[in-house]
Amino acid sequence: MGLVNAKEMLSKAKAGHYAVGHFNLNNMESVRAFLLAAQQVQSPIILGVSGGTAKYMGGYRTIADMVSDFMDFLEITVPVCLHVDHGTFEEALSAIEGGFSSVMFDGSKYSIEENVEKTKYIVGLCRDRNISVEAEVGAIGGEEDGHIAMGECADPKECRAIADLGVDMLAAGIGNIHGKYPADWKGLNFDVLAAIQRETKDLPLVLHGGSGIPDEMVKKAIELGVCKVNVNTECQLAFAEATREYIEEGKDQQGKGFTPRAMLAPGLEATKKKCIEKMELFGSIGKA
Repeated sequence: MGLVNAKEMLSKAKAGHYAVGHFNLNNMESVRAFLLAAQQVQSPIILGVSGGTAKYMGGYRTIADMVSDFMDFLEITVPVCLHVDHGTFEEALSAIEGGFSSVMFDGSKYSIEENVEKTKYIVGLCRDRNISVEAEVGAIGGEEDGHIAMGECADPKECRAIADLGVDMLAAGIGNIHGKYPADWKGLNFDVLAAIQRETKDLPLVLHGGSGIPDEMVKKAIELGVCKVNVNTECQLAFAEATREYIEEGKDQQGKGFTPRAMLAPGLEATKKKCIEKMELFGSIGKA
């Protein structure tokens, strides 16, 4: 099975009252970890790529080819979507040309009028190529590739204006942030989430900043219409902790434990384990 867009998997998630996990790629180990996790538990999966990751890993075409080749090599049979995460207008265009099956254009930094205009253009391009589109209203808090936001709550009426353009999924700020959540975080605003879903009807909603949100809040968000949950920081922390433990135990000094493959293997396994843990929380296990 080749790369697929997110439309069918999110439609099934909506009907089945579960969510599909979006896991950010950071290196080759993360590609293997997420694909193997999804195959093991028979879950659909969305692999996300930020602009920073695209530059680090050689561009959108390189990543698309790598993921497709790994899917063939590992004999992956579950649905896999390759998606741009928080793409600028230019990044979304590059990914469309680079073979991605889904793109997010994040126009939340623009006025609602300019956000609508640019999103409409991206939707038009993607319709002819069978590529799914995610849009955003209300900036997600925290830092994403150098862009810092305080975590706004989106205006439900503006969400409807974007939804009416024919996007396949919508990320709307409801107090969520990227990265680690501070001790004084007030939590998700479920009233705003419910209002957004009423305005956008059956449109699948996206919860960004999924790392660190209490499990019960994630489950409630899914009940209120979230069909896609983005996770990155928790997987990165799991990778770092496992790698640190390997070195602190001196395993890199034993035999050929110093080789990059050996040193990064614990991080890969820890990432895979965390991914499966999140899939269980989201309810997507066995839904491939």
